[in-house]
Amino acid sequence: MESKFSLAIDITPAQIIEAIMRMKKKERNSLVEDILAAASPEYLKSIEEARTDYKKGRVYTHDEVFDSK
Repeated sequence: MESKFSLAIDITPAQIIEAIMRMKKKERNSLVEDILAAASPEYLKSIEEARTDYKKGRVYTHDEVFDSK
């Protein structure tokens, strides 16, 4: 059974910005990632694939990607 409810929060955009600016960088990055994921399932899938690749060692150096010497 799905529960539906609404919650009104009296908060201004300036208060939201202030709260985000007080967040640690890692927390802000996580928030942005969550917002992008909620708006784009393709983005979320690409992040999951990238994390899997990283864990499995499927990574390349900057030189390998850009062939710079």
